[in-house]
Amino acid sequence: MLKWWLMSKNVRVIGQSNILSRAVIYNDLIFISGIGPHDPKTGKVIEGGIREQTRRVMETMKTILEEAGSSLDNVLKCTVYLTDINYYDEVNEIYSSFFKTPPARTCIQVVKLPRPGENVLVEIDAVAYKP
Repeated sequence: MLKWWLMSKNVRVIGQSNILSRAVIYNDLIFISGIGPHDPKTGKVIEGGIREQTRRVMETMKTILEEAGSSLDNVLKCTVYLTDINYYDEVNEIYSSFFKTPPARTCIQVVKLPRPGENVLVEIDAVAYKP
């Protein structure tokens, strides 16, 4: 069933690797994989704390959406994963500055985020639409 879905002419993949796609567009919906605070040129975690990491994640989300033919104005839902819930207020300050109207959101604390050996403090995934 999944193979049929992926082969459907209504599906477009952005940035596919061996284990995930940065985003999958199905009809007018855009499903964005969890975005970490990685430098787009080097692939390494950016320097700085939670504010810098959140800003990098949101800038990457903006880029992915633009590549998909959409924008941050069309985000319907986000899930924010934090390694420490005490970052909540700082993340909200940066995160909210990217949206005119905030989308629905869930924010949870996790023990660890992917990519062992890296100090990833935040990851965000999203669902958006393509107008």
